[in-house]
Amino acid sequence: MKERDVLLNELAQGLRRMSEGIEWFDGLGQEEQSEVLLFLRHHCVQAGAVAEDVPESIRRAGLRPTHTPAVLISRGRIDEQLGKIAGLVPLDERRKAFRLLIAVLTIADERRRERFCSGGCSHWWHRLPVA
Repeated sequence: MKERDVLLNELAQGLRRMSEGIEWFDGLGQEEQSEVLLFLRHHCVQAGAVAEDVPESIRRAGLRPTHTPAVLISRGRIDEQLGKIAGLVPLDERRKAFRLLIAVLTIADERRRERFCSGGCSHWWHRLPVA
C-alpha cells in the first residue's frame, strides 16, 4: 500500500478535502499525474462504475456538462471513456479528470461497500481511520 493509494481512497471516502487532493495532484509532474489518472481509472472499473453513475459524478466533481471529461464520460462504454479521460494531456483537463475520476470512484465504491462489504470485508481501504 502506497501513500498515494491511501490519499486517493481518503479523497474518495470524504476523509480528506478535495482542495488537498488538487494541491497534491498539482505538485506532481506530468508523468506522475498520468499514472495517478490511470490508477484511478483502473479502480473505478474495479469498483464497478456504471453509466448510471455519470450524472452524479459530474455534479460531485463540480464540472459543467460541456467540460471535456464530462463530455467524454457521457459517451460510449464507461470503461473505455474512463481510459480516454485518464489520457487527457492539458493540465487544466487533467485537473478536471482527477476530480471526475475521484467522484466516479466515490460513487462506485459506495455501492460496492453497501452491496458486498456491509458485513465486513478484507479491503484495506474500507478500514481507513477517520482523520
